[in-house]
Amino acid sequence: ARAGATAPSAPAQYGLYSSFMGCFVYCVLGTAKDVTLGPTAIMSLLVSSYAARQPACAVLLAFLCGCVQLAMGLLHLGFLLDFISCPVVKGFTLAASVTISVSQVKNILGLRGIPGQFVLQVYETLRRIGETRVGDALLGLACLAALGGLQAMKSRLPPAAPGEPLATRISCLIVRTAATARSALVVLCAGLVAYSFEALGSCPLTLTGSIPRGLPAFRPPPFSMAAPNGTVPFLAMVRAMGAGLAVVPLVGLLETIAIARAFASQNGYRVDPNQELLAMGVSNILGSFVSSYPITGSFGRTAVNAQSGVRTPAGGLLTGTLVLLSLSYLTSLFGYVPRAALAAVIIAAVLPMFEPGIFRTLWRVKRLDLVPLCVTFLLCFWEVQYGIAAGLLVSGVLLLYPLARPPIQVSQGAVLLVQPGSSLHFPAVEYLRDAVCSRALAAASPPRSVVLDCCHVSSIDSTVVLGLAELRQELRRQGLPLAFCRLQDPVLRVLLSAGFEGFQQFPSREEAERWDGAEPEGSGAAPSFASASQSSLLP
Repeated sequence: ARAGATAPSAPAQYGLYSSFMGCFVYCVLGTAKDVTLGPTAIMSLLVSSYAARQPACAVLLAFLCGCVQLAMGLLHLGFLLDFISCPVVKGFTLAASVTISVSQVKNILGLRGIPGQFVLQVYETLRRIGETRVGDALLGLACLAALGGLQAMKSRLPPAAPGEPLATRISCLIVRTAATARSALVVLCAGLVAYSFEALGSCPLTLTGSIPRGLPAFRPPPFSMAAPNGTVPFLAMVRAMGAGLAVVPLVGLLETIAIARAFASQNGYRVDPNQELLAMGVSNILGSFVSSYPITGSFGRTAVNAQSGVRTPAGGLLTGTLVLLSLSYLTSLFGYVPRAALAAVIIAAVLPMFEPGIFRTLWRVKRLDLVPLCVTFLLCFWEVQYGIAAGLLVSGVLLLYPLARPPIQVSQGAVLLVQPGSSLHFPAVEYLRDAVCSRALAAASPPRSVVLDCCHVSSIDSTVVLGLAELRQELRRQGLPLAFCRLQDPVLRVLLSAGFEGFQQFPSREEAERWDGAEPEGSGAAPSFASASQSSLLP
């Protein structure tokens, strides 16, 4: 929580204020036993972008974000998450891990006045690298090395067997505990180093500064904000947030659901997206009353929960209680925490999110999925909302394209057999008509009839019915009758209800191929829509 508070450029205590309300609410409303809600590096980055670096805007954003999430949960809109493809999520997390890591390099090097935009940030950091503070750089690199070493020890240390000596089992337990709590351990050691320098009267490190002691007041979020030239009203604050009102709730939900589903698959339980929306919405709304900025599921704390053997969401009660105790009695010690140590903790937390192997996986599985991944990844370096929006747009196009251009197999012979490979919807009408007419009317030896094999068509809409009626009229003018074969019941009911004049259908493909082209009597009338009782046109 303390590390996450550095990202939104708000006073440091806001990270702690954001760390306890979600724990209490989620243990009642959440559906994933492992998930812990709180401030995260990704959410802090978004809040920094959309809250104009103002604590009042960040708290109001938490309230509005909670309202959006609560409304989505009450309306059972959790299914919308199914339309966000894995490449878009992966592209966002890849870009976020790079962006957050780069944003913390300035704290590792002890630089100040670095702009927040990614490209300018990289340029200014490289240009001013000669101004690096040696103390901050050495401590930051040492913390990174310690975090990496503890993580490696944890992953490579086998669990102690019950038959091993007691000393060996105790040693393994100590090492695994230290590795699990490595972030807190590194920050504690760095704080002791800073305190030692302060006691000697000379500190070469940049410290985070003091944090006000005590719990935050329980009060409504600020619906206006004081400014040097007057008061900023509510609507002006909302306009300043802009796309953040959509991006922050969406990304918060994505992060929570992704974490919950990952741990649910590991531990054998299911997650209800609608209930998760309710839990997050209530957490953010109530959190805004204690000066919290928007929170979401935290991968780091969730992993610690899972590794610590937490079996129910009630584990959040302990986490929230510890944060409250820290705010009440330990805030004076937080002022000695070096910024370089917190930056190292953040970098170590987000680096595992960078998984370049996803590019190789998608190249091997389906190369077209690399398009939304790369679009999201690259544009997120410009603006997060543009990256997510562009990725969703590209994914939507890739999803809708097969509806507009379904696979169509055409068999030329005495009878022209046309077999769509999927259901037919309105974007595919002209494509189907062109496919039929180009083969039926342009052939050197025209077929005696055209048969539409609908064995793969499970649904059609009214636009398709009208298009088929127009296709039939166009073929009739050229002396070619149109029939259907192997119709599924839903499609057959739609065609009968539409009053399709001259309707002819066959139960098998063989019967359709033997058809001589004769049509039922009265087939010359123009097709029209009629009730099902008036359109019993089966031969």
